[in-house]
Amino acid sequence: MRRLSAAVLGAALVHAGVALAQVQSDWQTQQQERNWQENPVSLPGYPKPGSLLGFDVSAATDFRFYIDRTSISVGSDGVVRYVLVARSPSGAENVSYEGIRCKSAEYRIYATGRRDGTWTAGRDARWRPIRSGAVNWHRALERDYFCPQGFPIFSAAEGVDALKRGGNPRSSGDSAPTSGN
Repeated sequence: MRRLSAAVLGAALVHAGVALAQVQSDWQTQQQERNWQENPVSLPGYPKPGSLLGFDVSAATDFRFYIDRTSISVGSDGVVRYVLVARSPSGAENVSYEGIRCKSAEYRIYATGRRDGTWTAGRDARWRPIRSGAVNWHRALERDYFCPQGFPIFSAAEGVDALKRGGNPRSSGDSAPTSGN
């Protein structure tokens, strides 16, 4: 009994230590933000129809939205990257390679797809705030799939699973506040 109690107490202390280690001062948080650097980005292969997973954005649009399951990556920089396909009711498609930075609730478009299956670099590839809105796939991806409770998914497999399930089970559906609320 004594060994069990010591083991339980030891586990509790380790857990408490981990929780305390995660708390940072405002200064530390600001320093991390100032020193943040994005990882180098290379373009993925062009999406193939068989690798697309659909996700819901809003009932206010007739467009269908898909993520290429083979393109999802989670960088050590905290950015979830993916290929997005937006398809109109008439079948026209927009393809883009994008990233979401969960910590700051921002997105970036690295490249857009051409009809011939190649990429063209984004003209304005700066980070932009994710805003609320009736039809906003960035908000849906951030809140419901790739940034549960404001933190990046752990792996590409978790992102694929969230898309298949219709949402990330760790997501509250109302993650960290985003700009423009």
